Amino acid sequence: MVVMGRIIAPFGVKGWVKIQPLTAAARNLLAYSRWWLGRGAEWREYEVAEGKAHSEKLVVARLAGCGDRDAAAEFRGSDIAVPRSQLPDTRRGEYYWADLIGLAVVNTAAQALGRIAGVMQTGANDVLVVQGERERLIPFIAEVIREVDPASGVVRVDWGADY
Repeated sequence: MVVMGRIIAPFGVKGWVKIQPLTAAARNLLAYSRWWLGRGAEWREYEVAEGKAHSEKLVVARLAGCGDRDAAAEFRGSDIAVPRSQLPDTRRGEYYWADLIGLAVVNTAAQALGRIAGVMQTGANDVLVVQGERERLIPFIAEVIREVDPASGVVRVDWGADY
């Protein structure tokens, strides 16, 4: 499963929910007719009855069987995921953020910097949030990222340990 968004609130009185997508474009989440909702280890599959973009960064949707605001409120805080097999294949040099989370980060001097705990989107480029003995923010750009090897679980970077 790949988490692609989070339900942040009920929307209206007819069972709709407001969603903060974690996808590149908010409406990409609406391409999937079935979502898995969960918190922690408990997940359940739901059919998406209807959905639409609410703004550039938010979407709203109604799940099948969710007919009022109280029912929608039960989903608040739930993550939305889809099976990895349903995502489009990436091209060479492209990665889903979910595939980067947890990879070890090592610099060109073979110094371990930590593990990728998250990825932030900025106006210019994505930034890796690396947790080690301290947090590092490393830009995900060609000048810094030397190799991404998900199979071995390592990202090699041209980044000093003292940065």
